[in-house]
Amino acid sequence: MPGLIRGVARTAVIAGTATAVSNRVSRRQAGRWAAQEQQAYEQQQQVYEQQPAESGGMSDQLAQLKTLGELKDQGVLTAAEFEAQKQKILAG
Repeated sequence: MPGLIRGVARTAVIAGTATAVSNRVSRRQAGRWAAQEQQAYEQQQQVYEQQPAESGGMSDQLAQLKTLGELKDQGVLTAAEFEAQKQKILAG
């Protein structure tokens, strides 16, 4: 009987430790993802804020399109968002 209790106690300690480590890793990953999402959001806001202020010249449009392409490649913009913003830039 004492061996059984010892085995159950050992299993409980191992399970508790595994849960604590798993929760810590999950919190750390969530923090990293939140920081990445915040950075992506700030980049996207900069693109939206720059659009009305620019004169609409050909070089400005190319710069905006390059920036949009980079945001799409980084996964910040979806294909639909990219196309919508591209049409706005090209429409002037």
